[in-house]
Amino acid sequence: MNEFKTYHPIVNFVYFAFVIGFSCVFMHPVSLGISLSSGFIYFIMLKGKKAAKINLIYMFPMMILMTLINPLFNHEGVTIIGYLPSGNPLTLESALYGFAATAMIFSVICHFSCYNEVMTSDKFLYLFGKVIPSLSLVISLTLGFVPKFTAQLKTVADAQKCMGRDVSNGNIIKRAKYGLNILSIMTTWALENAIETADSMKSRGYGLSGRTSFSVFTFDKRDKKALVCILILGIYTLAGNLLGGMEFEYFPRIKGTEASLFNVSIFASYLLLCIYPVIIEIWEVRRWKAIESKI
Repeated sequence: MNEFKTYHPIVNFVYFAFVIGFSCVFMHPVSLGISLSSGFIYFIMLKGKKAAKINLIYMFPMMILMTLINPLFNHEGVTIIGYLPSGNPLTLESALYGFAATAMIFSVICHFSCYNEVMTSDKFLYLFGKVIPSLSLVISLTLGFVPKFTAQLKTVADAQKCMGRDVSNGNIIKRAKYGLNILSIMTTWALENAIETADSMKSRGYGLSGRTSFSVFTFDKRDKKALVCILILGIYTLAGNLLGGMEFEYFPRIKGTEASLFNVSIFASYLLLCIYPVIIEIWEVRRWKAIESKI
């Protein structure tokens, strides 16, 4: 299920530019909740429940750890909960700020995971190949190499495990030896992959003058409507934030803007922007079921 991926690259890129950019800046608790929940829901729709469960196993302990670490080093705030053995105060504001910062980091990670699934390397090259050809190529190759390297690493580790060379067994010396063996294999594989990629690019005429590129992307009415909706929601959310509709302070005391119809409309706009791909997926599923029922 990835209907949003079939949209034009400019639609996908503008959406993720708004969402990831806002997720890195907005620190209001409501906006953080919107960003994290929408990113995680879309991640489940793209990757499945199994992948989401694996991510949660790593995310929750890290979230708890990062939330607890911040108050140990940040002692700002006027609401004192207690005192550390060193004599420094433990404040409510620093604890909540640590939780908010952690939520922001993981919401960005979720959206970047969705970005990697939707914005493929050919889409990135299509958008920026003529503007910044060298940089776009490097970024595209890097984004494509990471998942390939991860998959190959798992394959090599499983093969070594079947041969009795598992890095989780034996003493420290044996574990280090097995780990270095896997590292050597992966380094050789990476170098061979780089040579194969260079040969493939050379055989396809990369760098020659007058070389053209093939593209299957067309900008139709559906893409136009989606782009207009995303731009309206993104610009309205940005304007509302600049006007103070999402203002929130953690220090020296927790303070946010008063609730108003304008502020509610900003958060509603941000919510619609973040869950836009989810709405598209649900709409397409319902439409497909309606078509099936008529057959």
